[in-house]
Amino acid sequence: MSERPAVTVVGNPGHRRVAGFAAAAEAAGLPEPRVVAWRDVLTREPLAFPAGPVRIDSPGEDADVHTLLSGAPADPFRVEGGSTRHAALVAALGRIEAAVAASPGAWSVNDAGEIAVMFDKRRAHAVLAARGVALPRALTGPGAEPVRSYADLRRRMADARCPRVFVKPPHGSSASGVVALETHGTSRVQATTSVELVREAGGVALYNSLRISRYRDEADVAALVDALGADCDAGGLHVEAWLPKLTLDGRATDLRVLVVAGRATHVVARSSRSPMTNLHLGNARGDVAAVRGAVGEDAWARAMATCVRAAGCFPRTLHVGVDLLFAVDRRRHAVGEVNAFGDLLPGVLHQGRDTWGEQVHALVAGWRPAGSTGAAPRDEDRVPCPR
Repeated sequence: MSERPAVTVVGNPGHRRVAGFAAAAEAAGLPEPRVVAWRDVLTREPLAFPAGPVRIDSPGEDADVHTLLSGAPADPFRVEGGSTRHAALVAALGRIEAAVAASPGAWSVNDAGEIAVMFDKRRAHAVLAARGVALPRALTGPGAEPVRSYADLRRRMADARCPRVFVKPPHGSSASGVVALETHGTSRVQATTSVELVREAGGVALYNSLRISRYRDEADVAALVDALGADCDAGGLHVEAWLPKLTLDGRATDLRVLVVAGRATHVVARSSRSPMTNLHLGNARGDVAAVRGAVGEDAWARAMATCVRAAGCFPRTLHVGVDLLFAVDRRRHAVGEVNAFGDLLPGVLHQGRDTWGEQVHALVAGWRPAGSTGAAPRDEDRVPCPR
């Protein structure tokens, strides 16, 4: 960016994500980023962008934006409306994309269409599988009947001879609605989840909780899965075989790996005594060096290469957060998910740069989305294995 134009950020003004990126931009000598509020995008305010890069940031953690995406006042703690919010998000991303295309000299730092794919676990899994990325086996997907109920799920598990699965709402995030289900025979079940099941007059309600719950009554498990399935679009739930994770000091451990401009940079280890390792659930950051030492340098390098390959499935997006798990045997690994907004990793540095500084560094070095003109990344910006 020889002229060093300001980056325009679509985000929630005042949010720590927007502030963090702005601080990184200014530290690199760029003008203060212009902010276009998600609220304005969703209320269909006229959109136009100045020449230069346009960065789409997360619409999360804003009550007004949550309500606009949901189409009505909504309880942000309730697990519902995923397909409605996703449809609204995709429409808003389309508006942004059209406005960028119509604004002379403007270009997208993260492609709206690729963001939409990453927010659909079923589509993302299919894209990654087509590119040969190591993944847990999917029990749902192209050519299969959708799983919309507990009865559907049990039939699919029986047909696949898979007694342990992860059940995921296709458009959820932060483990919302995710259920780790174990079955023994025809009636013994255990569902581990951050969902709190509340029975109400006329049905059940599901709430996100910071406390992990375990349900062993099959009626409760059926009610939980049925409610999740009813809230999905026609494609149903995303279901994967449960690949047991590496365990260190009695805690299941996986990684969030940020890939920026084609290289794995920032890594966070997440450890938990439950199958859900998300840090907001009270889990702890693990020791990245201990994970690396446990699996060995060859396995580590192969896993980082897999993260880069996964991010490469989205070539018009500067950064992708990859959830990477090593299997309990410490040899195999798999990508659990890809995250369009997976760069909120406070306190983690790579070569002295935080996640936002790394992205600014890549932009200043000349990164452009695949298919566009501009300087190619330098060789030193392609190192696949963070130190």
